Amino acid sequence: MINQVVLVGRLTRDPELRRTQSGLTVCSFTIAVDNRSKGPNGERTASFIPCTAWNKSAEFISKFGSKGILVGVEGRLNQRSYESKDNRQVNVVEVICDNVQVLERRSDESRREDSGLRNDDQGYQADPVRDEEPADKNVDAFDVTDDDLPF
Repeated sequence: MINQVVLVGRLTRDPELRRTQSGLTVCSFTIAVDNRSKGPNGERTASFIPCTAWNKSAEFISKFGSKGILVGVEGRLNQRSYESKDNRQVNVVEVICDNVQVLERRSDESRREDSGLRNDDQGYQADPVRDEEPADKNVDAFDVTDDDLPF
């Protein structure tokens, strides 16, 4: 049997990081994924998919994800049910994420024209291109420590 999900969408809100009573890290978030079909008036529609990430994936998406940013998730569908406080049976279908990737830098997000989304000054800025550098410079070899990487 195969239960595998791969989605690309935008975070609908900032991820929520929590810890379980046993100390595990868990992060809940929802992504908006474009549908192939259009609405009755020809407008684009989206599905809002609840996702849950655990441990290092949870910490990663909590740290680098923010409302509106494009993410990719890989995981599996999980269906569960529980009884609510008002004694109703509630069914939940969610993606349990095995892998979460941020697919755009925050500086890319700030350039989007549909911005009513969160923008902050903590984004990464691209280095300016310098014309005076020689064209034959070996760009494959450079000295970078792990502390310099944004991920």
